[in-house]
Amino acid sequence: MIITTIDTIADKKIVKTLGLAKGNTIRARHAGHDIMAELKNFVGGEISDYTKMIAEAREQAIDRMIDNAREMGANAITGVRFTTSSVMQGAAELLAYGTAVIIE
Repeated sequence: MIITTIDTIADKKIVKTLGLAKGNTIRARHAGHDIMAELKNFVGGEISDYTKMIAEAREQAIDRMIDNAREMGANAITGVRFTTSSVMQGAAELLAYGTAVIIE
């Protein structure tokens, strides 16, 4: 599966547009990690536990978007974007979406 953030794929022709492909996940913070994050606020620096959590959420959302595109018969996804939204206090959704296409 070819995935790109632009609307075209170099040296490929889009022969059919299938529609919106999407994948999401919702992650909640962990109280133990929040304590460490608060300590980092005092001394500064990266909060690596949250960095890891967001990276894992992004990969899961991408995997789900790819699965959705494959179900539609796509072999590529163009115009991929990411968005986040708060679902409740301490939990956020990460959504990956793009256009499922068939290329040759």
